[in-house]
Amino acid sequence: MPSASSPSEELHAIELLRRVPYGRVATSMRALPCLAVARHVVVEGRVLLRMHTGFGHHQACNGSVVAYGADNFNSGADELWSVQFTGTAEVFEPTNAELELFGSGPLYVDGQLFDPVYMRIEPQFVTVHSLHSTQERQFEHAL
Repeated sequence: MPSASSPSEELHAIELLRRVPYGRVATSMRALPCLAVARHVVVEGRVLLRMHTGFGHHQACNGSVVAYGADNFNSGADELWSVQFTGTAEVFEPTNAELELFGSGPLYVDGQLFDPVYMRIEPQFVTVHSLHSTQERQFEHAL
C-alpha cells in the first residue's frame, strides 16, 4: 500500500478497521460534500467497499480521490479511535472469496431493495486518531 504514512501506522489502521464492519466514504456530488455508509473489508492492503447503488454515490466516487473513515465511537470503550484512508476509488467486481468476506447484506436500504456495488480504494494516506478517557463520559445530545 503506497502512502505517506509509516508502515506501523498503516498496519495499526488496518487492524482497527477490521474491528468494525461499517464506515463512511466521503466524496463530492454536484460540487457538494457527501458522506455515504459502506460495508468494508481489507484485502492485500486495499479497502474494499460494498455500497447501495440506488443513491448513485458510487458514480461520484469512481475514479475520484475519496476518504474512507471508520471508528468505534459508539462502543463505550475507554479508548476511542478513528481511522481514515485517502486514495483513488474505482468500481470493481469482487471475487467469490471477497464476496464471502463481506457476508450477507441488508435486505432494504431506505425502503429500497438492497442492490450492491463494490468499490476498491488504493490508500495513499492513512491517519489514525485515538482519544483516551479515564473519566466517566456523560452525553448530552440535545436540550
